[in-house]
This record gives sequence, structure tokens and C-alpha cells, in this order.
Amino acid sequence: MKEKRLAEERQPDCCRTKERDPEEDRDLICRLNRIEGQIRGLKRMVEEKAYCPDILTQAQAASSALNAFQRVLLENHLKTCVVDDIKADKEGTVEDLTNLLRRLMR
Repeated sequence: MKEKRLAEERQPDCCRTKERDPEEDRDLICRLNRIEGQIRGLKRMVEEKAYCPDILTQAQAASSALNAFQRVLLENHLKTCVVDDIKADKEGTVEDLTNLLRRLMR
């Protein structure tokens, strides 16, 4: 019976949701919009046959922006989801976190 309860509590990552603070949502969406614009700019640079170092410089800027997005999202996840799960004594929280970090550090 305990195994069934644990299976019900630990949904696959694709099925989980999170209610975010509206300010957090705005920040994340704003960051993604900027990254999207940078990617469109990179595409335009390639189409316009821009000089390779110029494209590489812009690609690095987009990569840095995406890394910053991931850092903010991870920090928010740690401060909310992980803390809440630990407080609720939810089994598997640390394992889930270490698996996430392992995937992110490849």
C-alpha cells in the first residue's frame, strides 16, 4: 500500500505544474522574449551573410541570457518547490533534486 501511495505522490516531471507568483511569471516571460528576439536576430544575421565573429558574439550573448534564465528558474525552484517538499517530508525530494542537477551539469 505504501508503494502505491508513493507512486501516486511522485508524478512524472511532465505532469507536474507549479503556481508561480505573477511577478516571477513576468520576469521569466520577459527573459524568454529577449532570448527569442536574440535568436531571431541570429537567424537574420546568417540570412544576411554577416561576418562569422559577429554572429558568434551574438550567439554567446543569447547563450548567456539562456543560462541566466536557467539560474533564475533553478533558484526559484529551490526556494519554493524544494523547500516546500522538504518541509512536507516528501520522500524522494533530494533524489529528484540531485537527478535534476546531474542533468543540468552535463
